[in-house]
Amino acid sequence: MAKKSYEWKFSQIGGVTRVKIESGEDIAHLAELDQKMWTVLSCPVKGLEIDEKTLTMMDSDNDGKIRVNEVISTSQWLTKILTDPNLLLEQKDCLPLSAINVNDEEGKKIYTSAKEILHNLGSDKEEISVTDTADIMTIFAKTKFNGDGIITMATADDEHHKAVIEATIKTIGKSTDRSGEDGINKEQIEAFYTACTDYCTWLNSICELPYGDDTEAALAIYDKLKAKIDDYFMRCKLVAFDSEAAKTLDMSIARLETISDKDLSSCIEEISSYPLARVSNVAELSLTDTINPAWQADFAQLKKLVLDKDFAKKKAITEEEWQSVGAKLSAYVTWKAAKKGEVVESLGSDFIKTVVEKDQKAALLDLVAQDLALEQEAKSIDLVDKLLHYYRDFYTLLKNFVTMTDFYSREGETKAIFQAGTLYIDQRSCDLCIKVSDMAKHNASAATSGMFLIYCDCTSKVKNDKMTIVAVMTIGEVKNLVVGKNALFYDRNGLDWDATVVKIVDNPISLGQAFWSPYRKFGNFIEEQINKFAADKDSKVTSEVTSKISESSTELTSTDATKATSVSEAAASKSSQAFDIAKFCGIFAAIGMAIGYIGGFLVACVNGFLSLSWWQMPLAILAIMLIISGPSMIMAWLKLRKRNLAPLLNANGWAINSNILVNILFGNTLTKIAVYPKLNLNFQDPFVKKGTPVWKKVLIITLILIVVIFAVLYFTNTLAPLGLPFGDAATIETVTETVTETTTTITDTTMTY
Repeated sequence: MAKKSYEWKFSQIGGVTRVKIESGEDIAHLAELDQKMWTVLSCPVKGLEIDEKTLTMMDSDNDGKIRVNEVISTSQWLTKILTDPNLLLEQKDCLPLSAINVNDEEGKKIYTSAKEILHNLGSDKEEISVTDTADIMTIFAKTKFNGDGIITMATADDEHHKAVIEATIKTIGKSTDRSGEDGINKEQIEAFYTACTDYCTWLNSICELPYGDDTEAALAIYDKLKAKIDDYFMRCKLVAFDSEAAKTLDMSIARLETISDKDLSSCIEEISSYPLARVSNVAELSLTDTINPAWQADFAQLKKLVLDKDFAKKKAITEEEWQSVGAKLSAYVTWKAAKKGEVVESLGSDFIKTVVEKDQKAALLDLVAQDLALEQEAKSIDLVDKLLHYYRDFYTLLKNFVTMTDFYSREGETKAIFQAGTLYIDQRSCDLCIKVSDMAKHNASAATSGMFLIYCDCTSKVKNDKMTIVAVMTIGEVKNLVVGKNALFYDRNGLDWDATVVKIVDNPISLGQAFWSPYRKFGNFIEEQINKFAADKDSKVTSEVTSKISESSTELTSTDATKATSVSEAAASKSSQAFDIAKFCGIFAAIGMAIGYIGGFLVACVNGFLSLSWWQMPLAILAIMLIISGPSMIMAWLKLRKRNLAPLLNANGWAINSNILVNILFGNTLTKIAVYPKLNLNFQDPFVKKGTPVWKKVLIITLILIVVIFAVLYFTNTLAPLGLPFGDAATIETVTETVTETTTTITDTTMTY
């Protein structure tokens, strides 16, 4: 008989059917849930409002992502270790020791380690918390061995062992013990003793030092002057070969002349390029004659350390004698090049010889072995910490990975792990704020979300940190939302960040906003045209005045200031006159044309409107408004019902497997707008414009209604039976023709000017 599959329960969340995870049994059977039904396939480890340490523990392949298989592995491990998987739904920090399944081998180790941790902390509680395991260093602070294979100064009892540990840390390197102290491991001990042995072997093979304790200094000065002295001997041999070459190879007067007018103390580099001594046809280097000033100090040291010892009674040396110095030092150079273990040389030869003679390497390695014997126990302690983090955070992850219930739940202001905090801007608070990890990816996909997005750069002086967030606006107007506007962002810990708008992705916010959008756009267009017209005219007038003044200024003389003033005034007056004519003719022409078009349009509208019954007129007005605003509202409605958060999360590295819709009703809960109470104040704002008394308002409204009613009756021939000489079709036609002729006349007149 085939095994019956697990019966899942489903619900609709955010307009999408999703599986319900509401019991420990559901968690235990996650491996049987079709992966196509998971809301998320992977999410990043970093940048979420959940303990990053928990996600790092789950990230078994260390790729920075939590994937479906890792979530399933975690669920299987938890349901095996816990006696009751339903405890995971509580999401608590503290785990009762009785909840650990001691019948499982791994569970028993975890239970034992948990008891040991509490013992080390001096606690006799029957429950353990994340806080108890948060500081591993505290747990191991009083223990000599802790299972990490690292020994410290505290591990050793012998003073020599402590000295070796300290010396190894100083020369080879260190490892950090679980207790937080610096220590060494097996590999570092082996490396230290190998280096000490090699160094001692090298010391024991030391050759005879040709110049005693000064041999190292002699070698250094020899290496420094060798090339310069070899150069000198070669110059002498060339002069011996051709005496005419002496002018070129010896000190050049021309070269000295090039620096003679300078501060010669600053020309040492140039002088050092001159020959070491005066060149002759005799290939000998005088030990008494003057040496190039740039090399005098070095040559004096060479003479003291080497030449005076090898050639004490000589006044000059030949090239062969100079080469004998190199041969004498060559054995020392060869021995020095064979040196090994120099990494420990700074410890001094006496200490190194003592280390090799006592040879306590085996004893130190035994300490490491004793420490490693507790490795399994230490790993169990890590497992306790792992269990406590999973116990607290795993169900939270499931509600944001499998079902997205944290996002759609409005109970207790629960927020999803990708919601970074709240943005306060323009008398609103936006709860749907997400950290931006890759702005380039957001630029590519943000618009497809269909949401009105506000990108902000945030700075915290307290944390000395910066980040970028994107906030979703779902309520209110947007006319005051512009790039550069400052706001305030509160993260999930309540810390405030200075926020500045850097980018806005414009999409519909609400049907109400969409209704007024065409009128707002038309008003903005008219305002822009007026501003453009005024700016063009102002620019033209300014240019003309400047041109006239410039032309007049070129004709002025320096002695005729009065004439200059009169010419400037005349130019300004003439420009002003030209400005007035151009401006007002243009304005009249524009007004005339506008009146002509608008008049004709209004006449046509009046003709059609007056042909309606009185009860049809309000419907006609409503129809006109729907014609104007209808397309905008329809487009907004289509977008609002399809707003999708998935593109934003995908841009942050999530792999979203389903739509995460933000419809109109749900969207209204994500943004809160300021609501002021209705107050009956006992005072008035002294700066507010005084309003019209109520009785006057009532009177004015009543008179307007009477005029409107009378006009309606008049144009619908309702008053004709009373014998009044108006209201017929002929009269209406006459009025229409009169309006048309008047507007045409105004237009023609303005165009003539």
